[in-house]
Amino acid sequence: MSATQQRGRLALRPQDFPADFLFGAATASYQIEGAVSEGGRTPSIWDTFCATPGRIRGGDTGEVACDHYHRTREDIALMRELGIGAYRLSLAWPRILPGGGDRVNPVGLAFYDRLVDDLLEAGITPWITLYHWDLPQPLEDAGGWPTRDITDRFASYAATAAGALGDRVHDWITLNEPWCSAFLGYGSGIHAPGRVDPADAVRASHHLLLAHGKAVEAVRSAAPQARVGITLNLYPVTPADDRDTSHDLARRLDGLHNRWFLDPVFRGSYPEDVLADLDPVLERGWLHEGDLEVISAPLDFLGVNYYTRHNVRSSPYPGTNLADFSGRYLPRAVNGWEVDPDGLSEVLTRVSRDYTGIPLYITENGSAWEDEVGADGSVDDPERTAFLVDHLRACLDARAEGANLAGYFAWSLLDNFEWAEGFATRFGLVHVDYETQRRTMKSSGRWYSGFIGEHRTGILTA
Repeated sequence: MSATQQRGRLALRPQDFPADFLFGAATASYQIEGAVSEGGRTPSIWDTFCATPGRIRGGDTGEVACDHYHRTREDIALMRELGIGAYRLSLAWPRILPGGGDRVNPVGLAFYDRLVDDLLEAGITPWITLYHWDLPQPLEDAGGWPTRDITDRFASYAATAAGALGDRVHDWITLNEPWCSAFLGYGSGIHAPGRVDPADAVRASHHLLLAHGKAVEAVRSAAPQARVGITLNLYPVTPADDRDTSHDLARRLDGLHNRWFLDPVFRGSYPEDVLADLDPVLERGWLHEGDLEVISAPLDFLGVNYYTRHNVRSSPYPGTNLADFSGRYLPRAVNGWEVDPDGLSEVLTRVSRDYTGIPLYITENGSAWEDEVGADGSVDDPERTAFLVDHLRACLDARAEGANLAGYFAWSLLDNFEWAEGFATRFGLVHVDYETQRRTMKSSGRWYSGFIGEHRTGILTA
């Protein structure tokens, strides 16, 4: 830890953040909306995935989730209670364009139109993510992200959304975590659509980035005042020992997880060492002339999702390709992720130092714990509060080291459907009883609310 970081860890004071620093919370459409068959919405790949036995822990689905579709005003009231200045939400592609086609669903679009208006009336700035993984199922049936044609379908969808909402929404995120969409969805198969094909995963990653670039142009054409960015899930990757094979493993994982996305977006090229690593699965003709120019369209900001660090060592057995994701003997959340706030400051300073000077926003950062409802109905979650404190300190550390960090969105506003984990893990600042849909502000939410309130008070009295 640097001397600046050591000084930063002495205290966490709201007034140490600049007056225009943005504090918010985030969600995603499939994780909270429910109403999967209402209002003209058609199935997404996650509806299909959830309906496949054995895919989701506990057999859970997002069919109801947090019933946000019917409870938006109640949830906006919770946002006001938190005092957040911005809310990051995602649009459900199959709710706006059923089947992924060209026909706009007026009922689905009206849902988001009302949501945006209600947020603005409450003094909360909407940040819209166009794609948080709920691909219309017919587009997957036609080949999904490994096919090139889907990039134009996405650009058309982006233009439709920005044309309808861009007069009031100024902050747009094209994609959330394209690494997950490509490599968990088409490589390991643990996320929708559940395919296991390394070549498809690589093609999907390129087409996701190409779709991002086309969407940047589409959004700006439809809403010239828009600010547009992308959200990447970035992790520091460090070798757990000094063996050359562990250092090379860290290089390869950092290359595929971080540089494979950062380099084309900000440098207009794929990293040469990763191209060499992927040569066995790269097919001829996957990269077209002009693709990288589209992908590297200038951005207004970068969203960073951060949860933990990858600390890796290679297998000690000769001739094997096993990787060991070793711990660093740090506290672990209930889903097994180590709590490593220093990794957040490392990620932010690396991006600002090596890639771009544009504003950075933490668009997701949170943790899962064993949240229990007390006899009095309260939910005390001191571990999540400590997580917030430590990671906001890491934000100050990163700013002190030169990172152009402009905002922080906590994950998540609500406990919700956590993808393959179903409802088994809870990340929310607000507890949700899934049987009754009762919402209860956790102690971490009250702490975050107080912190934001002190920051706002400091602005008003400065």
